[in-house]
Amino acid sequence: MAAEKGSAFLLKVGDGGDPVAFTTVAGLRTTQLSVNGEMVAITSKDSGGWRELLSGAGVRSVSVSGAGIFTGSAAEARVKSNALSGVLDDYRLSFEGGETMTGRFLVTKLDYAGDYNGERNYTLSLESSGAVVSA
Repeated sequence: MAAEKGSAFLLKVGDGGDPVAFTTVAGLRTTQLSVNGEMVAITSKDSGGWRELLSGAGVRSVSVSGAGIFTGSAAEARVKSNALSGVLDDYRLSFEGGETMTGRFLVTKLDYAGDYNGERNYTLSLESSGAVVSA
């Protein structure tokens, strides 16, 4: 796998339409993705002392976090609205190589901060709800 630029790792929010159109959340300087999975152990006396796990079982989730400079874009406003109303929305992560991950997410954290005579910045966290599709 070739190295990819971090600036090409983009978070996009859906417009609520059908089909969904995605807009890049402007101002993000950093983005992080975590794929999480819980395991289901099926270890028994027949395991020979080794732990055995059940494939395909357990709960999987995707967590996304980001931080950036507030620009007042429409996509940032939609994320803020989603956070305030506690609703799920469609989000997409896109990567330089063309791969995407798309799913429904809940904004679990949205923080704004700013220094006197400096820019306003924000951090956000998203948690998946349902399947996240990689294409």
